[in-house]
Amino acid sequence: MPTIEFRGATVSYDGRTVLAPLNLTLTERRIGIIGSNGSGKSTTVRLINGLITPSKGQVLFDAMSPSTDGKIIRKRVGFVFSDAESQIVMPRVRDDVAFSLRRFKLPRQEVRDRVDAALKRFGLSDKAESSPHTLSGGEKQLLALASVLVIRPETIIADEPTTLLDLRNRRRIIRELDALDQQLIVVTHDLDMLRGFDRVICINDGELAYDGNPDEAIAFYTELMEQTS
Repeated sequence: MPTIEFRGATVSYDGRTVLAPLNLTLTERRIGIIGSNGSGKSTTVRLINGLITPSKGQVLFDAMSPSTDGKIIRKRVGFVFSDAESQIVMPRVRDDVAFSLRRFKLPRQEVRDRVDAALKRFGLSDKAESSPHTLSGGEKQLLALASVLVIRPETIIADEPTTLLDLRNRRRIIRELDALDQQLIVVTHDLDMLRGFDRVICINDGELAYDGNPDEAIAFYTELMEQTS
């Protein structure tokens, strides 16, 4: 698995610290990140591929920095947002899945083969020529996942991937994520999703509050929420 290092990574906006100096090394295959709204958990994962730049310190992906090796890291790290609509960039489902592959200038036939395989895997083949905006919420999230997996990343970051979904589609997304071979980092409020993960990290008020196995981390977070409610 890739090694992700946070070395005193700090994020501040207008003099306000959003993420206090964070020191972590992540090597596990399944990693969960939990915390209340605005705690800094999404900020944490967005540092990994350079969506956010640290105000101080650094974040390294296999010893590479997003500031100098961003293009390489973006090929190796896929990011799935909670709002799948925000990831739609093309007018047809097929073209949306192909977008990143074309940016990386892969051969036309390879693009076609990868796209067809991704659409089939996620049950979107019959929607290939449709507008992504006509898809259901669950289908849009599957499209977002297909668009990420098609580049064959080594690490997948999913930021609240089930938040906007109904129960049926939530279960489908969880099954798809569970089936992945890649390193998976999930930001979520859905604590049941983290059972069986290798490591769970709790971020609270911009600081690392807990780092341990899922059962202990979930118990800690549950107690923390009860204390602050």
